[in-house]
Amino acid sequence: MVQASTLALSFEDFIATYPERGDRYELIEGEVISVRPRGQHELIAGFLALQFGLQIQQQQQDWVIPTTCVVKPDRPAAGYVPDITVLDWAALATEPLWERASTVIAGSSIRLVVEVVSTNWRDDYTLKLGDYEAMGIPEYWLVDYKALGAQRYIGSPKVPTLTVCSLVQGEYQVALFQGCDRVKSAVFPSLELTAEQVFRAGRLVL
Repeated sequence: MVQASTLALSFEDFIATYPERGDRYELIEGEVISVRPRGQHELIAGFLALQFGLQIQQQQQDWVIPTTCVVKPDRPAAGYVPDITVLDWAALATEPLWERASTVIAGSSIRLVVEVVSTNWRDDYTLKLGDYEAMGIPEYWLVDYKALGAQRYIGSPKVPTLTVCSLVQGEYQVALFQGCDRVKSAVFPSLELTAEQVFRAGRLVL
């Protein structure tokens, strides 16, 4: 993660100037941040996207996983690009910014978001968690494969942790998965994955 600009922008200016050449940026408290995932990060995100895609087929759900999607929380000067966003295809017809800017503003259009935790882990565990909860997104995963998060989030001793936040009566209930723990998801209840399998997806065996 690198800071791309020190000038505060509105969300409208952010999407109006968002480049089309494939670079990824987020708007955090009015600042444009260039998000440049590393190799392990991308392998884990790709692995999970594949697993989710298989589950969508098995469940025969009308859901899609876009390559890039901006999620706009209900407050100014913020816009996030999750590593994975599972969307309700039918709901996109009512999203006013989807065709123009690949942007979703309604939590009801989203089934699940994933953030693979990196150096901006504080944003993932605080700002984004609060905003995704306020939007009513049913499930939020934090894949902390390097155990970067503070002990208050992933426990002590710090080890790689996959956190699943499930929306219950408007609030996220948090469950931590480590090692051989099977990850439990309300969105994908048939998913057969352990936390370690997810983390191992980012390791290259030469």
